[in-house]
Amino acid sequence: MNLLDSLLFIFIGLAGGIAVGSGFVAFITVLDIVPRLTQITKSHQSIQSFEYSMVLGVVFFTWIDFRGWTIEIPVWIMVPIGWVMGLFVGMLAAALTEVLNVFPILVKRMHMQAHLLYLLMAMALGKVTGSLFQWLIFQIW
Repeated sequence: MNLLDSLLFIFIGLAGGIAVGSGFVAFITVLDIVPRLTQITKSHQSIQSFEYSMVLGVVFFTWIDFRGWTIEIPVWIMVPIGWVMGLFVGMLAAALTEVLNVFPILVKRMHMQAHLLYLLMAMALGKVTGSLFQWLIFQIW
C-alpha cells in the first residue's frame, strides 16, 4: 500500500468518524438529554459536569477501543458498571420515545388502549431477554 492509499484511508476514516460523532451530538442535543437529566435530578449547577463526563467518556472509550485493550474485571465490579450503562441506554430510549410520542401513536394505531400495560411489559421483557441472551450466550462463544 502506498502513501496515497494510506492518506485516502485516513481521510475516509476521519470523515466517517466526524459524521458519526456529529450525528451522535445532534441526537443527544435534539433529545435534550443533559438538560432533562439535570432537571429530573435537580442538579442544574452540575450541567457542565454532565456534559464533560459524556465527552470524556466517549473519547476515553474510543481510545481504549482503538488500542485494543481488554480489562479483566471481576463480576462484582462489572454488575454496577453494566447497570449504569443500561440506565443510560434506557434513558436515551425513553427520551427518544418521549420526543417522538411513539407510545401514544402506537397504541392508537393498534387499538390497544386497554392493553397498554401488556405492551410496555412485553417491550421491557423483550429487551431484558435479548440483553441476557447476548451477554450470557453470545459472549461465551
